[in-house]
Amino acid sequence: MNLKMGIVGLPNVGKSSLFNAITNLNVDSSNYPFATIEPNIGVVEVPDNRLKFLTSIFQPKKTVPAYIKFVDIAGLIKGASKGEGLGNTFLSNIRDSDAICMVVRCFENQKIIHVESSIDPIRDVEIINLELLLSDQEVIEKRISKIAKKAQLKKDKIIMSEYEILEKLHKWVLNNNLIKNFAFSKEELKIIDNYNFLTQKKFIYVANVAENNLNKNDVHFNNLQKYLNLKKEKLIKMCIDLEGEISTLTNEEKEIFLSEYNIEQSGLDNLIRESYKLLDLQTYFTAGKDEVKAWTYPNNFNAAQCAGVIHTDFEKGFIKADIYAFSDLEEYKSEKALREAGKIRSEGRSYLVQDGDVCFFKFNV
Repeated sequence: MNLKMGIVGLPNVGKSSLFNAITNLNVDSSNYPFATIEPNIGVVEVPDNRLKFLTSIFQPKKTVPAYIKFVDIAGLIKGASKGEGLGNTFLSNIRDSDAICMVVRCFENQKIIHVESSIDPIRDVEIINLELLLSDQEVIEKRISKIAKKAQLKKDKIIMSEYEILEKLHKWVLNNNLIKNFAFSKEELKIIDNYNFLTQKKFIYVANVAENNLNKNDVHFNNLQKYLNLKKEKLIKMCIDLEGEISTLTNEEKEIFLSEYNIEQSGLDNLIRESYKLLDLQTYFTAGKDEVKAWTYPNNFNAAQCAGVIHTDFEKGFIKADIYAFSDLEEYKSEKALREAGKIRSEGRSYLVQDGDVCFFKFNV
């Protein structure tokens, strides 16, 4: 499955610089609003040391990691929902993302213009969330207007149900509440699924701090962290300029660089891993002489559904799957040893695949 994260924020907070660091592409990150007009898209691999071990065991012709797609979206300003700045262009691009990475400026630098003329991360977050809410409000109001007469006739139960939940959501967003915090029933979620509301998406926040504040917390970061903690949102601390330097290094150079800053892993690696957690995603592997490959799947997928991640025909014609845990392969060092130890299991379609499982699917189409 293709995971897509939209990188958003006000102009000049470090969005395009983060995108550059993630993809190591030379995207324009000039010091003026709207340097990004069309969304830049980059596909990067998910760091996973398990792939290295599997490759050393199977010696395949190729190794294919899991990938995550990042989209650098044009900067947002007040009034975007009404067409200010790049307005609707920004909002239409963000609708296509599975989740949102919001970059928030937490550093002082008089040489870099701030569109609001001062550094206030909580204000910046609230500006963006308000514009997203206003956009969702407009979508709701347009749909209510379109189906109101038909719903009031009380002849079409589907339209009546849709109208009812939209009326509830309209009141909800008018009180500045994000749609993701609304307590939906399963039936209501099915009804609104196709709307793809902006404030229904999951968010992960990146605090872009100065290099000298990376190992200590300044007032801007502290204020933002307290604010987001109350909302139970995930915040990642990162010096994006430093991440740009790290992204150009070899793996060996990267380890030395991180140790000098007393950092266990780069902010980018942390962002990718936390993005997976945010969307409740896991990884299983297929392995053989031709290819070792990591596959992304939603948590609680069964064996047949995971087979369908490879190809829909695999799920339709699923028979069974031979499965073993990556940790067992680490211990026994070969599939032959695993078989002799009885560690390779034959599982049916209802088996819930675990993160790190190595799978061989058998099917008949």
